[in-house]
Amino acid sequence: MAHCIGFAGYSDSGKTTLVAKLILEMNQRGYRIAVMKHDAHGHYKEAAGTDSTTFVESGAEAVVTLSPDGIHVFEKKRNPSLEEQLSAYAHLDYVFIEGFKKEKHPKIAVFRTIEQSEIIQALEPEPIAIATDMDDFNFQLAAFPSFDLNNTPGIADFIERYFGSK
Repeated sequence: MAHCIGFAGYSDSGKTTLVAKLILEMNQRGYRIAVMKHDAHGHYKEAAGTDSTTFVESGAEAVVTLSPDGIHVFEKKRNPSLEEQLSAYAHLDYVFIEGFKKEKHPKIAVFRTIEQSEIIQALEPEPIAIATDMDDFNFQLAAFPSFDLNNTPGIADFIERYFGSK
């Protein structure tokens, strides 16, 4: 079963950049990673003009595109659950989850401003760690392990320790 860890923060907090860097770091350590991203507002769209978009717009319930290096799946589904999707990637080492603030998996709170740091109080359960690049953030006051947002190896080490990997 893959270890699941989330990265939660408000818009422009650095979540995507951190997850992308962690994918590279964890791949170098020999892990296989999947990413699940929450699109809470339904903004994701298939690329305009592609065959798969034409099929979706024509009313197909599912479109599966197979290419030499991967599969892309689009499936219409009301209120898909994160838990249901995670089971499809249980064969991997880790699933990094971006967003899904209200789900119960362990999360690292990510923020770049004092306003964004309110994510710490917004998460239930509370985060297992925080990652920020704020120079003036008082790490001593934080009740959680705290990391510089750019310390990708340190965050990867924490994730390995948290799950008892390696």
